[in-house]
Amino acid sequence: MSRFSPFSRSTGPRAPQPLAEVLSRTDAFAPLRAGVEQIAAIQRDLNALLPDYLAASVEPGFIKDGTLALFAAHNALAARLRHLEPRLVADLQARGWALNSVRIRVRPQAVKDPAPPKQARMTPVGAAALQALSETLEPSPLQAALAKMAARHTKKR
Repeated sequence: MSRFSPFSRSTGPRAPQPLAEVLSRTDAFAPLRAGVEQIAAIQRDLNALLPDYLAASVEPGFIKDGTLALFAAHNALAARLRHLEPRLVADLQARGWALNSVRIRVRPQAVKDPAPPKQARMTPVGAAALQALSETLEPSPLQAALAKMAARHTKKR
């Protein structure tokens, strides 16, 4: 005998739901929804105002007492943001945001997975052609690099 009512059983996995829909179901989530919408709107404005390299690595926080918290991925971006701060505050004020200053903090982002090692393969004919070319050149860095590349691709076979 099951401890659950037969009417409470789900028929399968539930489909993902938009965050706005979940937060709008009850009034208890109203402040949280307002905060999420505010951060999303600030992010859209920052994406429009900042250069691409900065916008991709900057996350907005909440506006508290007229101060917007911005989180940069590393110190160099934070320093660049500090140079742009007066213009950024003026531009955000022009877009209707009630803020007086920006507080820039560093919040390191998760380390991305390293790029996979190169998987380039050279045919035996190509490796032989590189070896022949390296033998015709005078001793130089290019000749050494070609010989090394040819040797690396011929010894794998």
